[in-house]
Amino acid sequence: MTQRLRLNKHADRRLKAGHLWIYSNEVDIKETPLKNFTAGETALVEASNGKVIAVAYVNPHSLIAARVMSRDPEMRLDRSLFVHRFNQALALRERLYDQPYYRLIHGEGDLLPGLVVDRFGDVVVVQLNTAGMQALADEIVDALEKVIKPEVIVFRNDTGGRRQEGLEAHVEVIKGVLPDEVLLEENGARFAVPVINGQKTGWFFDHRVNREWLNRQVSGKRVLDVFSYVGGWGVQAAVHGAKDVLCLDSSKPALDQVLRNAELNGVQEQVAVGEGDAFEALAALKADGEQFDVIVLDPPAFIKKRKDIPNGERAYARLNREAMRLLGRDGLMVSASCSMHLAPDRLMDVVRGAVRHQDRQGQVIFQGHQGPDHPVHPAIPETSYLKALGVRVFRD
Repeated sequence: MTQRLRLNKHADRRLKAGHLWIYSNEVDIKETPLKNFTAGETALVEASNGKVIAVAYVNPHSLIAARVMSRDPEMRLDRSLFVHRFNQALALRERLYDQPYYRLIHGEGDLLPGLVVDRFGDVVVVQLNTAGMQALADEIVDALEKVIKPEVIVFRNDTGGRRQEGLEAHVEVIKGVLPDEVLLEENGARFAVPVINGQKTGWFFDHRVNREWLNRQVSGKRVLDVFSYVGGWGVQAAVHGAKDVLCLDSSKPALDQVLRNAELNGVQEQVAVGEGDAFEALAALKADGEQFDVIVLDPPAFIKKRKDIPNGERAYARLNREAMRLLGRDGLMVSASCSMHLAPDRLMDVVRGAVRHQDRQGQVIFQGHQGPDHPVHPAIPETSYLKALGVRVFRD
């Protein structure tokens, strides 16, 4: 490893505090011009005094110019490193879960920036979100074979992050034959997940703990699941005793999967679906005089970049106001956000504003976040992104 990446004076402070990212403006481009690197190339990171402090991979075309993989200057980014990190990650998940359905690798949270691996039993779905991880694809596959021996490996390399890294999108099964249905179990319910054509890797494990909490509140209730995707919230609610559930989504394939998942759990009589824009659907339900005991709002990220914050906060506020109009006199709403740029106190403000808009009272009785298979890196605030509030909404 001959390439070296030197940092500007004091630019190593964040790294010393544990962060794994190096921004392009932190690089001493006079000593080590970024143009001399190819995307995904490995380099030794030097402090401004020339001391080697880390091993990283580099992308000269990205705002995050390098991502640290190890503090050991002797470490090689090879199969052995991935085997070690995968074993560390697997040990955590096997402490947490009785069954092999979880996020195995959560990027920076598992000290593997740019890599996501979700496990569905003998099927693993891999996202290589950076040029550095793309360059190490063979080593990653070999390490997966060594550590968990999956029957099927799927590459879901179609994320927005890859476009930012200058990488092409592609989805392919690189090992084995994908079964007709990829199944998982979560909180006592079974699901078939579309790992090839679905959102992200096909499933969102991050809300597992939050769904578990809601499952204890729904017996005998009428539930509305907005942005339902394949029914993670709604079908589980039906399994745990909800009287009836309506799942709303704009995707017909996702709603078809909701019905299939309801059938898998024997709750097809309790689960109905509605296709359309969420805001329009909420307005139509209000016009029809519908009311629900429990409403789940789990929208996609309305704030993807910092510049989107004002418009995104307005969208969250409008969504919560419109949904709250459909709650009965003493109802429960789960308001969630996967937008890293929406601060937790701002989600609380959104909920407070919606409650007051309806001239009602609110009690926050649950505050949730991403599950433990999505570990937060204590030095990287960006790895803490998911928020969920359980709010009782009632009249005096």
